[in-house]
Amino acid sequence: MTLLAHDRYCDEITEQVRLFRSVITSGADLSATVPTCPDWTLEELVRHTGGALRWVELLVRTRAREEIPVERVPGADGPRARGDAAALDAWLAESGEAVVAVLREAGPDTKVWTWSGTHTTGFWARRMTHELVIHRADAALAAGRPFEVGPEVAADAIDEWLEIVRFMQRVLPDAPVGELRGPGRSLHLHATDTPPGLDAEWLIELTGDGIAWRRGHEKATVALRGPLTPLLLAFYRRLPVETPGLEVLGERELLDLWLERASFG
Repeated sequence: MTLLAHDRYCDEITEQVRLFRSVITSGADLSATVPTCPDWTLEELVRHTGGALRWVELLVRTRAREEIPVERVPGADGPRARGDAAALDAWLAESGEAVVAVLREAGPDTKVWTWSGTHTTGFWARRMTHELVIHRADAALAAGRPFEVGPEVAADAIDEWLEIVRFMQRVLPDAPVGELRGPGRSLHLHATDTPPGLDAEWLIELTGDGIAWRRGHEKATVALRGPLTPLLLAFYRRLPVETPGLEVLGERELLDLWLERASFG
């Protein structure tokens, strides 16, 4: 598994913020329910995402050695006025610019608090890239707009999600994600539309100690095949596996169990 370069993650944060903003300024109904996050409206989704960017900006800028409560993050709540697309757009743009500036200045190896086992600024550059990718998908689905993401970024988002699942199995063994254990079962993800040179297939093995995974084409208990963007969104539970273009081969029950149990905890 090879990470993208730190500057590439910073570039992607800038680009994903730009694309996210295009949904806000498209005339989308900010009060619409987000179908993939039904507890939120589109405006609440934007505020959550911008608040996360500002939280990370403060962590990195102050080189925090412990978690900072979000209520101590200046401007994390967003504009005071509700339903103001222009104000929301400007706030999200400012949030993205601020976090990219501190991440570029810090580089990938500066020590900082994270909730993971990797306590560097590089973790946050990668995490915010994929936080934006998936929540931009949420926004696009809420607004009825198309969504696409570059293949290298999409493949890295799947890698990161698998790492998060494995980490959560270690730190929260009694959580639902802990049920994804047991020998003799495996999942295969197979992207069918990637450019030459990009290995976008994964084998995920459920072992007694937790999941083990690697990229590559191997037989498994169940396989999910299709174009990379829908494959990514289905794996993140943003699209149903019945989405046209996706195909399930093998034991569907295992795939359903994975989708039900794999989470942040």
